Amino acid sequence: MAEMIQKENIMGTQKMSKLILFTGIPLMLSLLINSTYNFVDSMFISRVSEDALTALSLAAPVQLFVSALGLGNAVGLNAVISKALGKKSPEEVRRAADAAIFIAMCSWGIIIILCMLFVRPYFEWQSGGNKVIAEYGRQYLTVCMLFSFGQMGQWVFDRFVIASGRSGLFLFTLSAASVTNLILDPVFIFGWFGLPRLETLGAAIATVIGQIVGMIAGIFINRRWNKEIPFGFTICPDMQSVTAILKVGIPSTLVQVLTSFVGILMNSVLLAFSTTAVAVYGICTRIFGICTVGAHGINNGLIPVVAYNYGAGSRKRICDAIKWAVVYGALFYLLFFIVLEMFPALVLQIFEASEYMLEIGIPALRILALAWFLAVPGLVMAAGLQGLSMGMGSMIITMTRQAVLPLVFAVILQIFGNLDLIWIAFILAELAGIPLALLLWKKGFSQIEGGHIL
Repeated sequence: MAEMIQKENIMGTQKMSKLILFTGIPLMLSLLINSTYNFVDSMFISRVSEDALTALSLAAPVQLFVSALGLGNAVGLNAVISKALGKKSPEEVRRAADAAIFIAMCSWGIIIILCMLFVRPYFEWQSGGNKVIAEYGRQYLTVCMLFSFGQMGQWVFDRFVIASGRSGLFLFTLSAASVTNLILDPVFIFGWFGLPRLETLGAAIATVIGQIVGMIAGIFINRRWNKEIPFGFTICPDMQSVTAILKVGIPSTLVQVLTSFVGILMNSVLLAFSTTAVAVYGICTRIFGICTVGAHGINNGLIPVVAYNYGAGSRKRICDAIKWAVVYGALFYLLFFIVLEMFPALVLQIFEASEYMLEIGIPALRILALAWFLAVPGLVMAAGLQGLSMGMGSMIITMTRQAVLPLVFAVILQIFGNLDLIWIAFILAELAGIPLALLLWKKGFSQIEGGHIL
């Protein structure tokens, strides 16, 4: 019991400059592992063909939609459980944990239905009439969606350890998934050890097996080392807890869903130039998945810190948390930013880039690198609002800078027929998003007092 109290008190007592790193660094490592296996997925698939790589790029927005259901649940339970821990309410913690598992299983059911209805017509629409790309994408996405229960479960059990301040345990659950995927990827994609060569289908099989292993590891780790959050499996959850989780999480889900649709529409814009432009966009997304693990790790660690101190009524610590998250988020991205600006061709060659892919990919990488640097303040303030259980404000920030504005600017700039201007749309979106994020954060923070909204 003494150890439990000590761990809990860290969220409310440790010096904030250290606490943000304490909660963020394990998440950075975990996100790095996760991003690495997505990166390696694309690297392996690029050696199959450019059509296969384009198929994965077209599948990415739909995968984002699938993960949106898990993300919303994760964000909601993270804030609700962390707040309950801050209030010293173990019964509220248990009810929220059970509700989160129930929501995850319902999400899986929704994903199965969507898969059966929409995957085939989606690729017939998005492939531009290329049957090879359509078949590669259909095989990959069907497996990923039908067996997504591992992903939905992993979202939940990962967030249990994050919400209790034990972010280091998250490293083990995600490592189990990532290492499994890394090992199995080349085996199934290229047909090693006498297995058939499955290409994109093999990549999907490796992915879902990894996710299931990660979920199982998460269940074991929480049962063994995270006694602070008891959980069970029920079909009759506490509806008040379900509502509390959805209240915080649905805005994040909607943002991610909208971002998914924007990705689909952005691919349509890029297809007007070439299928290679779509492949470049997909490659850039994978690259930035690795380069921004610092900022995203800090943000994921920030949410429970803000939520705990919100529950404990400590406004000053919340302010300090936001300040240090911005500083660390920018610093952790800085080295990657320099590399991408100075050596974009070397980075693109990892994906067997053709001369044409290099021609359009080098300016794309440099422009998008700057856009991601400008994204740090908006990311931090959106995460801070999630920790305050103000999901609507977080949704507006993220939706504006990540979804609505990039597409609006891209559609406008498309009329000039210059592909480089499409990438500049992302910079313009981030510049417009910074003042909005500052305004909404100040408004949201001014409404809290002593762990309650005024």
